[in-house]
Order: sequence, then C-alpha cells, then structure tokens
Amino acid sequence: MNNYDLLIIGSGPAGLSAAIYAARAELNFAVIERSAVTGGQVQSTYEVDNYPGIPGVSGPELSEKMHQHCEKLGVRFITEDVVRITHDDGIFTITTSDNNTYTSRAAIAATGASHRKLECPGEAELSGMGVSYCATCDGAFFRKRKCAVVGGGDVAFEDAIYLSKLARIVYLIHRRDAYRAAPTLVTQAKAIENIEFITDTVVRSINGSDMVESLTLSNVKTGETSNLEVDGVFIATGIIPENVLFGKIANCDENGYLIANEDCETSCPGLFVAGDLRTKQLRQIITAAADGANAVTSAIRFLG
Repeated sequence: MNNYDLLIIGSGPAGLSAAIYAARAELNFAVIERSAVTGGQVQSTYEVDNYPGIPGVSGPELSEKMHQHCEKLGVRFITEDVVRITHDDGIFTITTSDNNTYTSRAAIAATGASHRKLECPGEAELSGMGVSYCATCDGAFFRKRKCAVVGGGDVAFEDAIYLSKLARIVYLIHRRDAYRAAPTLVTQAKAIENIEFITDTVVRSINGSDMVESLTLSNVKTGETSNLEVDGVFIATGIIPENVLFGKIANCDENGYLIANEDCETSCPGLFVAGDLRTKQLRQIITAAADGANAVTSAIRFLG
C-alpha cells in the first residue's frame, strides 16, 4: 500500500521525533529515508553533551536510540531516495529513484541542512575529532585549549566570540581582509584579547592522527604556507538547506530555508517543515526534535 495520510521525508532527529509522535497518534504514515543509517548530521557527531538527560552520548548512539524507539512503535521506514514531490488537488505525490510512487494528504519536510565544507585533506577524516561545525555544540570540549574558526560572516564571528570565553586562544581565519559579518560583531571580536585574526589565508589541510593537531595554511596573496598548531577547528563558512525537493511548492527565505513558525506550517497547505530546513534561530538536535513534535501536531489538525 503506497497511500498514506502522512509521509515524513528525512530521518534525522526531526524526522524520527515526528515518527514517534505520528505513531502515538495512530496515523497511517511512513518515513522515507535516503539511507538505512538514520540520524542525519548526528551520525557524524563524536559526542553530544547538550541533549538533556544523556550527557556525553555519542551521535551514532543517540540516533540509534531514536531509531529503536521508532521501531518499538512499529514505524515503517522506506529506504529510497526521493527525487520529486508534487502537490495537486490536495495530494502529495512522491517519486523515488527506484521509480516507486507514494501519495499522502500531508507531508513533513525533514531533510535538514548541510554545512558547507572546506573540502580539504583531513576534514572528513577528523570530523568529530576536533573538526566541528557547531561551536555551541562542541565548544565546551576546548576549554583552555587552542582552536581556530574558519569564516568571515556573522556565524564565524559569533562562534569566535563564544569560544573566546572557553578556549585559551581563538584564531579567526578568513580568505579575505574584509569581513561579511556585521560591523558591531567585528568591533566586539577585535576588542577580545584572546582572539587573533589571520586574514588573506585559506586552510590547505587539517592535520592529526586521532585528533586535530594542526592546520596547514596558505596566504592567498603571497602563496606562503605555514603550520598552525590547534586542538580544534570550527568551520563556519555557511549552511546549505536541503530544499531542492520543496523549494518549488513552498516559500523559502533569501537563504533557502522553508518559511515556517513554531507551528511548522509552510505556505503549501498540508506541507510542514521540521528541523534544520526551517527558518529558526537555533539549529540543534533538541530544536529539531521539538519541531518534529510540533509538525505532527499541526498535521493532525490539518488532517482533521
């Protein structure tokens, strides 16, 4: 049977939370996930220290616990890659790369967002072992240590300012000598003694065996290379919302996030958004899980 009341696309914390609430509401629904390995970005998180009740849990362990919770409730998972979604006459038609078609009266977009990568040697290998994309998630692991932030926008400066309260020294590395960040943030950061600015510079490689040990840097103007010893590097070069499937049927903001408030309702009737894909202040595991619950609550109200 491929006809449902609700389909949840994505199986990160938002999608899994939505599945738990949908199962408890006894909806006719399924979760469509690209990979059998659920959890989204959580899978690449070495340690999660800010999820209430289970401090120090690893990312894979947390996602596995969420998945087991869903299995206990009898959630149906469809492991296929969604390639197209249309919405006509109140029905969502979802087509996968396996040429299968699924329909539903309501849908939850929980495909998340991905961090823009540096695409340099060592980044993927040391992800979660000193390479981080979230200062508020992982900053506490670098108390009294040396770390670097890569980027020149608001997030990079906010991360550097936040980390300066924890780390011994913070290097802010940017490929230009001018910043995209708000002038007030730049002024604030420059007034902090333990933030050092490295401009006109890119990261060529992230080095280390089991943990980050150093960065190989290159000056874009002189071509000179250097080695910077750090214990961690926070990459803040941007976030890319996974909106390809939904951008044509619902309104997005200027950055590509689906526009929705806490009720998770989008401009497309019956389409709800949960997790990092939604316009919001904070993108973390706990807010994604909360979105999943809210999205299902709104979907139930929509379905009547």
